[in-house]
Amino acid sequence: MRYICPWARSETPGYVDGGNKFDLQRWDSAYFARLHDFMREAARRGVVVEYNLFCPMYRDELWQACPMNIANNVNGVGDVPRTDVYTLDHPDLWAVQAAFVRKVVTELKDYDNLYYEVCNEPYFGGVRLEWQHAVVDTIRAVENELGVRHLISMNIANGRAKVENPHPEVSIFNFHYCVPPDVVALNAHLVGVIGENETGFRGKDDLLYRTEGWDFILAGGGLYNNLDYSFTPATPDGTLRDYRSPGGGSPELRRQLGILKRFIESFDFVHMKPDTKTIRSVTPELSASCLAQPGVAYAVYLHVPLPNKPKKALSEYRKKGIQAALTLNVPPGDYRAEWWNTKTGEVVRDRATADGNGLLLKSPSFDDDIALRVVRIHE
Repeated sequence: MRYICPWARSETPGYVDGGNKFDLQRWDSAYFARLHDFMREAARRGVVVEYNLFCPMYRDELWQACPMNIANNVNGVGDVPRTDVYTLDHPDLWAVQAAFVRKVVTELKDYDNLYYEVCNEPYFGGVRLEWQHAVVDTIRAVENELGVRHLISMNIANGRAKVENPHPEVSIFNFHYCVPPDVVALNAHLVGVIGENETGFRGKDDLLYRTEGWDFILAGGGLYNNLDYSFTPATPDGTLRDYRSPGGGSPELRRQLGILKRFIESFDFVHMKPDTKTIRSVTPELSASCLAQPGVAYAVYLHVPLPNKPKKALSEYRKKGIQAALTLNVPPGDYRAEWWNTKTGEVVRDRATADGNGLLLKSPSFDDDIALRVVRIHE
């Protein structure tokens, strides 16, 4: 009875999960009122919303409960197997989907804290590429009429894949479970954002998803959005601790990812690129990544080495009281160095001079991971 969807109920009983069937020609005003309220509250908090228009029917029972299934609507639409839902083979079903896209895009035209993703995990359940491109075309056609423009995303793969011949209106290419984040370099040829918008299946500890986020952004990724299982209908404030879902999430992790956001926004990051040559050496042995605007600014992240899916207790990988020494290959000159605590946001500032042997820096003591901001001083 509490199925949330954009279509209104009809006067005809018989929905598979109880209550009346749906009328795919009428919109549920309560759905859109709730959506507008959500968007306003997100904007007030500086949150960018990814609106996922569609999701595949992973299992038969999901399709059996869907309003687009002919058994659940009064419009005679959807007499298809679940693997045919997101194709262009059934004009009446595509007409319903296209109308939904036009309705959402029109409703959300005035929000600037928004991008659209065509379909979550389209590589499951028979979602065809030409159908996805038709959704993209529909979004852009409506926005051209409205005189607005939002970014459009496609979810490409779990892990990694090389994007070939992308739709010209797609600006964000999202991936799931990107450890290590080599998918960014694999798609460096694209003009657009490479994102990771789903995480999990590694364990529960904040360290796993904090390091994953830092690694992805410093690899040149432009978006990191982790699944956070501390949010549930019973705990909408994201405070659940004893969840059993296959991933992470906590108030502490959200604050820690806020530190990553502030750190990267402290740079002119659109002019920075992943750099494998700046870090000449680092001791002790740590995973190290760098974004650089050569001769101007450098973002460095160090953390204890971690496998994708730890087979031992995480305590076996963690280290306390680390003091790192590293040498950076940078032009001679004076530099300001800032060591950022990735858990608290505390910053320890220093100043150093690079000579012909590079820039030698020593970190304060830290546990597990630390970030470094280096900016050349021009006086």
